[in-house]
Amino acid sequence: MSREQENKSVVRRFIEELWNGRNLSVAHEIFATECVTHQLSSGSEISTAPRDPATLKNHVKDWLYAFPDLHFEIEQTIAAGDRVVSQLVMRGTHKNAWSGIPATHKHVSIRMVTIHRIEGGRIVEDWVMVESLGFFQQLGLVPSMNELFQKPSS
Repeated sequence: MSREQENKSVVRRFIEELWNGRNLSVAHEIFATECVTHQLSSGSEISTAPRDPATLKNHVKDWLYAFPDLHFEIEQTIAAGDRVVSQLVMRGTHKNAWSGIPATHKHVSIRMVTIHRIEGGRIVEDWVMVESLGFFQQLGLVPSMNELFQKPSS
């Protein structure tokens, strides 16, 4: 198996075993203790924070509590050297509070792109770009694009 295939396998385990399979113990196998996550958001600076396996498990638990039916679909992955780029869709129903937002009971479908850097079979760094505006629109927290650009009647 090539280095790129091995790296794709690590990312696939992250999605399929940890997130979709709810096997949180796999975090210690695939994440380095010194992992760093870069959250990319439109209109703001990159947010960077350490994310060791224990922190990651708490992050996953928070999402699974709020979206108990959460499921990721991998649409495509591309690997080159120590990086794996993935295009994903995250789907779930907001059944419990998340980040201070009370349950809306709305089903969401959120597109995202991630880049994982792999060393020694573990994720040591990642960059995450989530379709946040669409996510908040689906939860009903932000007006839809049609509403935002609707011309007032004269």
